[in-house]
Amino acid sequence: MCGRGPSAGRGREERGRGRRALSERPGPPSPNPQPWVGTAQPGPSPPSPPGPGDPAQCLTLLSPGMESLPEAVLIRILAAIPAVDLVLVCRLVCCQWKNLVDGAALWILKCQQEGLTGAESEEDAENWQNFYFLSKKRKNLIKNPCGEEDLEHWGEVENGGDGWKIEELPGDFGKEFPSEEVHKYFVTSYEWCRKAQVIDLRAEGYWEELMDTTQPKIVVRDWYAGRRDAGCLYELCVKLLSENEDVLAEYKSETVTIPQDNDGSWTEISHTFSKYGPGVRFVRFEHGGQDTLFWKGWYGARVTSSSVTVEP
Repeated sequence: MCGRGPSAGRGREERGRGRRALSERPGPPSPNPQPWVGTAQPGPSPPSPPGPGDPAQCLTLLSPGMESLPEAVLIRILAAIPAVDLVLVCRLVCCQWKNLVDGAALWILKCQQEGLTGAESEEDAENWQNFYFLSKKRKNLIKNPCGEEDLEHWGEVENGGDGWKIEELPGDFGKEFPSEEVHKYFVTSYEWCRKAQVIDLRAEGYWEELMDTTQPKIVVRDWYAGRRDAGCLYELCVKLLSENEDVLAEYKSETVTIPQDNDGSWTEISHTFSKYGPGVRFVRFEHGGQDTLFWKGWYGARVTSSSVTVEP
């Protein structure tokens, strides 16, 4: 058996000191020395350097010498940056950039580059930044406007007579819809049928300051028709509501009477809310109808392609 004498112990001790020495040896200097090195109480760690695609990295690369660029060139460079980053990041860089982001020229250029100007644009728009964001966000806020999902998303449903029904276009004694994208419609019965949908504007991305200060147009549209062999009634009522659901503005159509032996054509009804005052947070859209012959089944007003849009 091999013995373990004093020399073996000294060897282990020397190897242990060697390992401790290696572990305690200082590593290479940090490529970004901290400004608090040598102070008694260091402050919080600085933010990590921006990664690829980070707006801050773009600003770091663009900033040196940019103050010497002609303003027209700087606007073209800034126009290539995403709109949200322009407002949340670029606007904070310096007074010059803030003025450019708050000005019209940059946003007019972005609108032109993204095809947001043309016949529908307002060349004298008071705030082109809001015009840009509203144009980008413009969409129909009514869900299931044509009955493709049965009565999904429609609430406060009143099912008079035999209640609501969804039918395929053109339907019995009906006509095709003006748009080929619409394939179905809702139809009412021999007593009043009504349904409503409430739109939460903040949930759809329209912030409070925008609604209170800019007060963009709120445009509502609906399409209605009757059967050629039956008369019917139709109504539309839209309300702008506050946080507490107080009515701040309202549009209510007259009761439209479609006579029996009509031509079955589709008619659009629309209304634009503007200068409605601060505080609007919800839009309540309600429509309905019934037939005037009280025939069992679904001979009443037909409705489809309802829409609510927030526009510049």
